[in-house]
Amino acid sequence: MHIRIERGSSTPISRQIMEQIRAHCLSGTLQPGDSLPSVRKLASRLGVNVNTVVRVYERLAAESLVEMRHGEGTFVLHQAAFSENRQQMAEQREQLEREFSAVVHQGLLLGLTAAELRKLLTTSIAESKRELKTEAATRQ
Repeated sequence: MHIRIERGSSTPISRQIMEQIRAHCLSGTLQPGDSLPSVRKLASRLGVNVNTVVRVYERLAAESLVEMRHGEGTFVLHQAAFSENRQQMAEQREQLEREFSAVVHQGLLLGLTAAELRKLLTTSIAESKRELKTEAATRQ
């Protein structure tokens, strides 16, 4: 599971983590029954406080996306539990579109051409696909 934190963002780190894990669950990147990294492991990997990850997992459990089992870990719940979260996924998509528009606008202000922006996007897509493929392979 790949999570990218934007340290300079106005969005709190806990929210960034939560939204990305939620997106992984709703998109099927994380399948029902998959275990999430331990709280300590994810906190260490992301360079955040353990309490931040605990709060994220607790919020996701409250949304019925994951189940926290004492002593066992945190696991993705079945797809049936996701139906009420489809609206949240749509809202996240709208947010992504706004952020993408802002990035394009900033690139144009910096003097990048449409071709340069497309090249940056293509490169980013390829990198993300490689990361997702690597994650999927390590889960199996």
